[in-house]
Parts: sequence; structure tokens; C-alpha cells
Amino acid sequence: MKNKLYIVFALFLCSKGSFSQVDEDKFGTWYMYFFNTSLKESSWGFQADLQCRNWNALGDLEQLLIRGGVTYEPKKAKIKFTLGYGDVTTGAYGPEKSTTRESRIYQEALFPLKIGERFYMNHRARYEQRFVQNQKFRTRYRYNLFLNIALTNKELVKNTLYLALYNEIFINGQRNIGSGNTVEIFDRNRLYIALGFVFIDRLRLQLGVMNQTTDGWKKNQFQVSLHHQL
Repeated sequence: MKNKLYIVFALFLCSKGSFSQVDEDKFGTWYMYFFNTSLKESSWGFQADLQCRNWNALGDLEQLLIRGGVTYEPKKAKIKFTLGYGDVTTGAYGPEKSTTRESRIYQEALFPLKIGERFYMNHRARYEQRFVQNQKFRTRYRYNLFLNIALTNKELVKNTLYLALYNEIFINGQRNIGSGNTVEIFDRNRLYIALGFVFIDRLRLQLGVMNQTTDGWKKNQFQVSLHHQL
């Protein structure tokens, strides 16, 4: 009798697991709020973002990310350094409601560059130390190239429509993550295109699509992001 119960339980688990395979043809939706501020007459500041990422339009949680960091911009140097922390809750795909928690420390450098009158470029390099639930300590390297192109004005000023593009690649620092599990050195790549609008000089909205390619699957995401400079 016990053996039969074990078999039924195993089949139950497998049937639930069948829902965990990501549907690559189904769009997800990410809702994001970014803000940054600088202390008056100081090189120091703060930045943070809140992101609710869903496997679908809303309700099937992919990730809830809360992140913030202290920034430093050396005087007379076009570069910004950040030391920050993120709390990440990752949900399983489909009806399975299990989640995984992660604490993440990160350091980054942001290099802004303007080309001509309309092209605004940013290079961002980020190094992460990851403490993922039920895994060994992990690290990850990220590089992102951003490009904003002003369309209706020569600069990104009030009432300007602009094109926003970026590509970010993620590289794992190690393959062994514990319990006999491994990951590839290549973690993922994100390619993004959007239309943005400058409401005021310190507030922008972007609506776009991001294609995320991982080692195991690829998926398109609608993205709605608000960018706020306080």
C-alpha cells in the first residue's frame, strides 16, 4: 500500500512539473520604476528600482525585484559608481506557486557618452555577488550598452519622443551551484527596443519589447518603465 502511495505522489509531482516548461510564444510583462537622486552640491547620491516581472500580463510572478544603491560621481569625470543591494523573489512558471529568494550585492560603473545632437549612449558594467536559496555562493558579470535617440527634438527635453535601445549580456562566474547542479558560463542576453517620452526633464516613460535568451529558453517581454530623477 505504501509503495502505491509513493507512486501516486511521484506521478502527482511530475504532472505539476509539466507546467513548469516555459511557453516561448507567450509574452510576459515587466512593470518597472527607476529613480535616482543626488545630494545637493555633493558627488554622492542614491538610486533604486522596483520591478514586478510576470510570465504573463499579470498574476503569474516571474520575479519581484527591489534594489537600491549608493552612488558616487567624481567631480570633472563622466562616470558614476554604485554599490548596492537587491532582494529578489523568483517564481516558477505556470500554476506552480513556489518561489526562490535571493540576496544580491552589486557594484557597477556607468559611462555616459553623447554623440552629436540626438544620440545618448551609456555603457554599464556590473559585478554581482549572489546568495541564492539552496545554492552555493555565486557571482555574475553583466555588460549593458544603452542608446537613446531623440526623435522630435535635438535633445531629450520636455515633450520629446525618443527611441530607446539596449543589449545586455550576463556571464556566470562559476558553473557549480551546489547539490550536483551546474549552469553554463553564458547566463542570458537581453535585447530591447522601445519608444520613450519625456514628460519633464526629470521624468520619462518607456513602452517596449525585450527579448530574453537564456541557456534553456527564450521569451519576449512587454516592458513598461518609468524613469524618475528626484
